[in-house]
Amino acid sequence: MTLRTGHIGLNVTDLDRSLAFYRDVLGFGVLGEGKDGDDGARRYAFLGSPTGDGRPVLTLWQQARGTYDTGLAGLHHLALEVDSVERVREYETALRGYGATFAHEGVVAHREGSASGGIFFHDPDGTRLEIFAASGAEEAPVPNATAPTCGFF
Repeated sequence: MTLRTGHIGLNVTDLDRSLAFYRDVLGFGVLGEGKDGDDGARRYAFLGSPTGDGRPVLTLWQQARGTYDTGLAGLHHLALEVDSVERVREYETALRGYGATFAHEGVVAHREGSASGGIFFHDPDGTRLEIFAASGAEEAPVPNATAPTCGFF
């Protein structure tokens, strides 16, 4: 049996705000929404590719009481791959327009001599995200010469 990632579930503090980010800025399609209980305080949304097969990629769960904490065990970061560094830069432009917080300035290489690289930023709750391409970042700077870029941001 070979395991593969089915979908990623993220706890969020405000579903409407997170939906606006993941749908409007990153381009995910909303596959479905719902709520738990009569008060509707625990809402959720299933997100996938707008042109995909209808399978969820991300599930947002409105049940967090605070923002992402890098000091706790759990998700380190979520990396999303695109086809080219040019596409990474398109996302960078959209994210800057949104006002996202970045860990590094522009596209950076994953490590010294690497062809792969991308951008590293945070969602509205502070969850660490990466958008990268497998090649095209050969000339990009490397923020940390001794560890992978995605390791400590």
